Amino acid sequence: MPLTRRGFLAASTAASQMRVLGANDRIRLGVIGTGGRGNYLMGIANKVGGIQWVAVCDAWDVRRNKAAARLGSDVAAYADYRQLLDRKDIDAVIVATWDHLHAQITGDACRAGKDVFVEKPMTSLPMQGVELVQIVRDTRRIVQVGVQQRSMAHFIEAKQRFFDSGLIGQVTMVRTIWNGNSGYLEKPPAGMETKPPGLDWDACLGWLPKIPWDPKRYFNRFAYWDFSTGGQTGGLFVHMVDVAHWYLNLTRARAAVALGGIFQHNDGRDTPDNINGIVEYPQNVLVTFEATITDRIPSDSENMVFMGSGGRLSIFRWGYRFQHADTKKPDITSGPSPESAHMANFLDCVRSRKQPNADVVSGHYSALACHLMNMAYKQGGRAVWDNNWDV
Repeated sequence: MPLTRRGFLAASTAASQMRVLGANDRIRLGVIGTGGRGNYLMGIANKVGGIQWVAVCDAWDVRRNKAAARLGSDVAAYADYRQLLDRKDIDAVIVATWDHLHAQITGDACRAGKDVFVEKPMTSLPMQGVELVQIVRDTRRIVQVGVQQRSMAHFIEAKQRFFDSGLIGQVTMVRTIWNGNSGYLEKPPAGMETKPPGLDWDACLGWLPKIPWDPKRYFNRFAYWDFSTGGQTGGLFVHMVDVAHWYLNLTRARAAVALGGIFQHNDGRDTPDNINGIVEYPQNVLVTFEATITDRIPSDSENMVFMGSGGRLSIFRWGYRFQHADTKKPDITSGPSPESAHMANFLDCVRSRKQPNADVVSGHYSALACHLMNMAYKQGGRAVWDNNWDV
């Protein structure tokens, strides 16, 4: 897409704020959102190496100060992410906030000349993705979405071995299942009925309507539509449908249907604790999703099954198993591979300026599959694609 004058000026401004990185240069990092996921990604970045921490940001002083102390005495701590983005000595940022803030902060970071590793889902509303894709194109920043399967060795191997080779044949159905995720049943710690004085609740809400302090929302965001993208759809299905998009060259869906409800956990949540959905694609592919938090048995709770005319692939983070359609042939199996490769890919792309494995366009379409399923669930029927979502 040709750059507009506005886009050229934005790209020029961003470029003027960035140094040219050599292959061995340390990447100067900031992190926005220092809760559980933010701390995990900080550890992953440390494991990959070749970085220098400059600043952290979180709306709660306890979390941001603890994160800064963990990373080193020279690391600055901010309550307002815009102050972190104003720094000229930061090359890239990790965005690990709640879903509804992902797109806004990522766009602001790109305009400030920073590359971004943003947690999934990239957006909480469909049109956020359309705007963000344009911002990234205008500013020419590197954006990696945190769907780490795209960089894991056994996922890459399975794509090459069974899909690129054609061995799996025609795939018309992909079944995905993720049951019993304990992260969707978090409870506030004792004493959090009153908001801590050093926690900026308005900053947590961001562009959402202002509501009184709600510890349930703060500690179990996946239970609420406003803080998450449908709970288990935006938190779990996004990982799986992204692999389906990648393996089968899918982008825009045709329609989705979904049923479910709050069947057991009547704890104030408004996202379903049980959901079944189907996303349909113009390429004659159906991708299903099943998730429940009422099934507490962990075994076989995460799985993707690609059903092809030449065989069947079961795959997720535990590894993969391929079964030939000709049952006389032995199964092909593989074990798991490290998740750190996704952060390594991002940091490599910050230096090389190559597109990352999970770029902004793929992040947009993977999130939209979740949005479409959420719409179908809320409508109690079928939701169809809107051409305004194309990028």
